[in-house]
Amino acid sequence: MPRNLDPSKEGLLRSHYDEAARQSFEDDGHDSELDLDATEFLDRASPPSAEPKSFFGPRDSPVQRWSALRRATGRRRCCLVLLTCMLGLWLLIGIGGGVVYKVFQKEPPYGQSPPWYPAPKGGIARTWAASYEKAAKMVERMTLAEKVNVTTGTGWQMGLAVGTNAPAVYVGFPQLQLQDGPLGIRFADNITAFPAGITVGATWNRKLMYARGKAHANEAHRKGINVLLGPCVGPLGRMPAGGRNWEGFGADPYLQGIAGAETVKGIQSEGVMATIKHFVANEQEHFRQPWEWGLPHAVSSNMDDRTLHELYAWPFGDAVKAGVASVMCSYNQVNNSYSCGNSKLLNGILKDELGFQGFVMSDWLAQRSGVSTALAGLDMTMPGDGLDWAKGKSLWGPELSRAVLNGSVPLERLNDMVTRIVAAWYQLGQDDEIKFPRKPPNFSSWTNDRLGFLAHGSPSTQDLVEVNKFLDVQSNHSSIARQVAAEGTVLLKNDNLLPISPRGLGDANLKRRRDVVERATGKRHTGKFKVGVFGEDAGPGSGPNHCKDRGCNQGTLGSGWGSGAVEFPYLVTPIETLRSRFDKSEVELHEYLSNKLPMAGSDQAALNDLELCIVFANADSGEGFTKWNDVSGDRPNLNLQKGGDDLILDVASKCGSGHGQVVVVIHAVGPVLVEKWIELPNVNAVLLANLPGEESGNALADVLFGDINPSGHLPYTIGKSLKDYGKGGQVLYRPKGAIPQQDFTEGLYIDYRYFDKHSIEPRFDFGFGLSYTTFEVKNAQVTPLKSKSPLPASRPTPAAKPPTYSDQIPPASEVLFPAGLRALERYVYPYLKSVDAIVTGPYPYPDGYETKQPLSGAGGDEGGNPDLWETYVSVAVDVENVGPRAGSAVPQLYLVYPAREGVDFPVRVLRGFDKIYLRPGESRTVDFNITRRDLSYWDVQKQNWVMVTEGEYQFQVGQSSRDLTAVGIW
Repeated sequence: MPRNLDPSKEGLLRSHYDEAARQSFEDDGHDSELDLDATEFLDRASPPSAEPKSFFGPRDSPVQRWSALRRATGRRRCCLVLLTCMLGLWLLIGIGGGVVYKVFQKEPPYGQSPPWYPAPKGGIARTWAASYEKAAKMVERMTLAEKVNVTTGTGWQMGLAVGTNAPAVYVGFPQLQLQDGPLGIRFADNITAFPAGITVGATWNRKLMYARGKAHANEAHRKGINVLLGPCVGPLGRMPAGGRNWEGFGADPYLQGIAGAETVKGIQSEGVMATIKHFVANEQEHFRQPWEWGLPHAVSSNMDDRTLHELYAWPFGDAVKAGVASVMCSYNQVNNSYSCGNSKLLNGILKDELGFQGFVMSDWLAQRSGVSTALAGLDMTMPGDGLDWAKGKSLWGPELSRAVLNGSVPLERLNDMVTRIVAAWYQLGQDDEIKFPRKPPNFSSWTNDRLGFLAHGSPSTQDLVEVNKFLDVQSNHSSIARQVAAEGTVLLKNDNLLPISPRGLGDANLKRRRDVVERATGKRHTGKFKVGVFGEDAGPGSGPNHCKDRGCNQGTLGSGWGSGAVEFPYLVTPIETLRSRFDKSEVELHEYLSNKLPMAGSDQAALNDLELCIVFANADSGEGFTKWNDVSGDRPNLNLQKGGDDLILDVASKCGSGHGQVVVVIHAVGPVLVEKWIELPNVNAVLLANLPGEESGNALADVLFGDINPSGHLPYTIGKSLKDYGKGGQVLYRPKGAIPQQDFTEGLYIDYRYFDKHSIEPRFDFGFGLSYTTFEVKNAQVTPLKSKSPLPASRPTPAAKPPTYSDQIPPASEVLFPAGLRALERYVYPYLKSVDAIVTGPYPYPDGYETKQPLSGAGGDEGGNPDLWETYVSVAVDVENVGPRAGSAVPQLYLVYPAREGVDFPVRVLRGFDKIYLRPGESRTVDFNITRRDLSYWDVQKQNWVMVTEGEYQFQVGQSSRDLTAVGIW
C-alpha cells in the first residue's frame, strides 16, 4: 500500500487537489489517489529512462529536479517544499480566474461530456461475424484470470515490444506484441524509415498511401509484431504549430480520412492489426497528459457536437469503415472527461454510431481510472501500469479481477472486452501459427545487445536470452520510400529555373542566364558552372540517430521526434546526392554546410562567382516528452529554425553578388512562414520536401533534376502570419488553470476553411502545387444517382448477433495467485493474494449509467449507417496536359452546400481527389463518387447526418482550394 502523508501536509494537499482529482482517480479497486505519498505524485511526470533505448528522451524535467532535491535534503523536508511549490504554482496559474478553488469549480464552457451507457457489444457486422463466432468459442473457455490477462498490459518494459498483454495459455491465445509507430518500426534494427504521414498526405496518391502501409506492415510482421500503433489521424492539424501534426496526413478531415483508410487497408492486407489514433482532439502537446507539464490534469479540448462529428471524428469513421482492428484513445480530455474514460466518445460515437467492431486501447498511461474506463468502453489498457510508469500498479490487472468478483464491472462487459480483442486476432488471420508463430519479437525495444532479458524493466533475477536477432526486413521498400518522398515534394515557386541539369543548366538556359548576368554586371562567366550548396539541413550533421527519439534538430531533417520516429538504417543526405548527380567535368560545386556564411577568405570570395545557389532550411517538432531549444513539442512559432530565414536572405544577397539564381529547399513538420524572402527576385524556385525519410537526398534529386515531375500538393495552408490562422490556430502555451481549458470556438473553421470564411489571402493555398508542365481541368458533368432526402435510411437490423455468455460470476479461486509461481517484480498479473475481503454490494456507478441510451440513427453497421456510404451523385471532369512534359495531375473536388436558414456552412469543403499520369497532349476523364455522408452535415438536434434538399449543391473542381476551374451543380 502507498505511504500516507503526514496528516498536517495531507490536509493542505487535499484542500487544493480534491476537486480536480477525485472524479477521475477514485476507483473501487484503489484507495483514493489523494492517499498517495506526495513524492509519488511527482514521479508520474515521466517514465524511467531505459538505456540505451528509451520511450521518453532525456530532459531537465520537474521530476529530475525533484529527485535531486530529495536526495540532497531528505524526504520529509522535500515533501514540505513540494507542497509549498504546488500551492504556489496553483495560485499562480489561477490568476485571472479567481482563487484556485474557483478555478477547479469553474463550469466548463461546453459543459460536461454526456454519459452513454451501456457499452455496445461487438459482433453486429457481417464482415466480422465469422471472427466473432470463433472468438466466442475461445472466450467461453477462458478463466477469469485469462480474460484479465488479455485486456491488461503486462507493464512498461515487461516484454520486448513497447506494449504486450498476457496470454490465455489454456485456450491457446498468445501474447500480443504492440509496437510504434506511424512511419516505421520504432526501436528496431534493419527496418525502413519511411516518409512521415504529412509527406504521404502531400502525395495525394491513394495507391502510394496503401503501398506504404503494406510495406510497413510487411516489416512489422517479419519482426514479430501483431499490432502496429498507426496510422495517425489525430491531431488533425487545428493548430499549424502543433507538435505532432507531421504524424498525420494534413489539416482536412477528408484528406486525413482517405489517407488513414488506405493505410489501414495496406497494413491489414499483411495480417497485421492497424491502430488508428489518437481518438480524439489531441491537437497539441502542451498539457496533453497529467503531470508531464507539472499539472495534475490534462488539457480539455472543448467543442460542440457538430464540430466533433464533421472535423475530428470524421477520419476515424473512414478507418472504421475500412475495418481497422484497433482504436487508440488519447491522453487529453474532451469536454472535461478523459478520452479513455469518456463514455459518449467510446460507447456512443465510436461503438454505436460508427459501429466499431475492434477493440479500444489506451495510449500509454492515458487510462486515468479503473472501473469507470471499463464501463465507458475501454477494452485494453497499455502498457498495463496504472497512474505510474513502471511500478506494476495497474488500474486493471488484479483490480479488474476484484472488480468483476465484487460485481462493479459486469461480467458481460469484461466478456465483450476480451471478445473484441480475440475477434480482431481472428479477423486478421493471426490464429495461423505458420504465418504468426507464437514467439516474442525478434528484436528488443530496450537494448541493442544480442542478449538481454525478456522483462527488461523488472529487477527480478532472470536468464539472459537472445533478444536481438538483427533480421533485415527492408526488402525493396526503399523504392516505395523514395517514391513517396518524391511525390510528396511540393513545388511552391518556379521562375523557369527547375529542373536543373547535371551540367548545372541546359545549354540554352545557361547561355541565356550568362547573357543576363553580363548585361547586369559587365562580367562574363566562363568555364565550369559554379554551384553552391548551403545550410546544415543539406548535410549529415552528427548522423540521423544522434539524439534519442530524434529529439533534436541537427543535420538534414528526415522526421519529427517522439514515439512516431524510428532508428534510421541510413539517411541519404541532399549533399551526397548532389555531389554524385552534378557532372564534375562541367560543374564546380562549393559546399557551405552551415547556417552561417563565411565572413572572409577564399570562401567568401567564391560566393561572388556562384551562378546557382541551393539553400536548405528546416523546422522541427515532436512529442511533448522532449524539448529541444525553445520547441517544447509544439513549435513556438512558424519560423524556420536555426536562423534559416537569415541564411536564405544572406545567400540571396551574396550569391553571384546578388545576381545568382537561388533555389530554396525546406524540410518541415508543417507550415512555415516564407514572407521574408519569397518575393526576392533571385529566389527563383522553392521546394517543400516535408519529412522525406531515409531516401531524402535521392528523392529530392529526382525532382530537382527532372527525373520525376513534381506532383506534390500542400496538405495544409501556408499563411502569411500565424495570426492568419485565427484564434483556434494558436497553441495554448499557458494553462490559465489547474485543468487547462482549450475551447474550440472556431468550430468548423480551421486551416483553409478559416481563410475562406474570413477572406484571408494565404501565401499558398491548401492543395496548391506546381508542376514542370501545365494541366487544365474543365467540363464538369454531374450525374445524379439517388434522390435527395433529409435523413439516411432507417438504421438496419444488425447483420449478426453479438456472442452471449453465462452471466454467473466465476469462482474467486480462478484469480488466486498460483502456488509456486515465481512472480517478477513490477510485472502486472491478474492474480489476487487473497479474496477474503471481496464484498459485493451497491456500487456508485457514474451518473447516467442506469439510463440506457437510444441507438443512433447514424449507426447500424461498420462505419455507421450503410446509406451514408452510398453514392448519391457522380461528378466527371476532363483533365488535360497542355504542357511540354509528362506528369501527374491532382484534380480536387470541393463541395459548396446550399444555403439553409440557421445553419452555417464553410465556403467549401474537400470531398474528392485523384492523381492521374498524363503525357503531353493527353486528356482523361476523372470521376468522383460523392456519398451521402459527403453531402450531409451533422444536425445536433436530430443527432443524425442531414442532407440539404432545397437549393443546389455546387461541385468545384480544380488543382487547389482556390484554383477551381470546373463547376457543376445538383
